[in-house]
Amino acid sequence: MVLGSTTGVCALAVALMVTSGSAQAADGAKYPNWKGQWDAINPRFGGQGVKFDPTKAFGPAQQAPLAPEYQKIHEESMADQAEGGQGNFIDHAKCIPGGMPSMMSAPAQEYIVTPETTYISVGTDLRRIFTDGRPWPTNVEPTYQGYSIGRWIDEDGDGVYDVLEVETRGPFKGPRAYDATGLPLHFDNQSTFKERFYLDKKDANLLHEEITVFDHALTRPWSVDKTYRRDPNPYPNWSRISCAEGNNYVVVGTDTYFLSGDGFLMPTKKDQAPPDLRYFRQTRTPK
Repeated sequence: MVLGSTTGVCALAVALMVTSGSAQAADGAKYPNWKGQWDAINPRFGGQGVKFDPTKAFGPAQQAPLAPEYQKIHEESMADQAEGGQGNFIDHAKCIPGGMPSMMSAPAQEYIVTPETTYISVGTDLRRIFTDGRPWPTNVEPTYQGYSIGRWIDEDGDGVYDVLEVETRGPFKGPRAYDATGLPLHFDNQSTFKERFYLDKKDANLLHEEITVFDHALTRPWSVDKTYRRDPNPYPNWSRISCAEGNNYVVVGTDTYFLSGDGFLMPTKKDQAPPDLRYFRQTRTPK
């Protein structure tokens, strides 16, 4: 009797595994093929290639609809950089994640689609877009990526999802910037982003991300269409380099210094003062 019961349980488990596997396979057929490495299409107009609106040069040429207060912050950031500083982009020198939305301008991305969650891997950063129908949480820990909830849409009714709609909310960690000039988001870190991801109807190797930013530093919502090209290499070369590797910038308070090859701090600005050494015992010069 025991042997018979065990055999029956094993047979039931196998049957459930087969049924579950078939259900997962059928469910997976609903989702578009986003496999592979996706390279951001960022035409270079001189200067930095990574920018929020890929159709325009970075910095002021982005024509961000900034409120006057934040236009001034951007101008001050670029002025500080012209003197050798980092401006509003100082966290980059600390290797702190860029977060949303600048992480979506990264050169290479990977999309991992499951029924419950879609993952976007960008270098060492990871976004989780929950598509399991969960409500918005009431207590969210601040992050650079924000909290994302999405839903899949079958627009043409062929049984396969065409569009992933996503909303990402804060609170965020910050400050965050759109690009290397320090083009700022509001320091209250309460941005909201709405995105639509979909494959181009004429080219299945071209992915669109229509993204709209709602931020208190803007006079109106800012929308752009970011595009990504699928790498034809079936075995792409994924970057495994961390920002901290080979980073020679040293940030002390609000000042940035450079670590020379012989291990000494160098100024990055003309007539820059050395760090405050009040907590170190000063070496006295012998008389």
